Amino acid sequence: MTKAKQQKPQKHIPLRTCVSCHENKSKRELLRVVRTPDGHVSVDATGKKSGRGAYLCARLSCWKQAIKSRRLEQVLKIDAIPQEDLAGLEAFIATLPEDLPVSVPAQATRKKVAEPKA
Repeated sequence: MTKAKQQKPQKHIPLRTCVSCHENKSKRELLRVVRTPDGHVSVDATGKKSGRGAYLCARLSCWKQAIKSRRLEQVLKIDAIPQEDLAGLEAFIATLPEDLPVSVPAQATRKKVAEPKA
């Protein structure tokens, strides 16, 4: 008899929540915005900068909503994002692709057509 192969335990995947749409996703799928100890706000591409962080989806709608509703200020615990930092965030937002429209399943859009009676 041979011993059954032992499966390796699955590696822990850290989850984070988007501050705009509140979806839970893996940390690598989200983008981090950080308020550094000196009070500057910037996008943290590495995810390792020191400071208070907030996570957002890579969707344009999430970023616009977070800026418009001042959600980033609330989460980062600041009164207002400095103008030069806001300009940097706006420049980053401009590089994000437009949101793809949500596709409706084909079955939901099909209408049943009554067959003519012969």
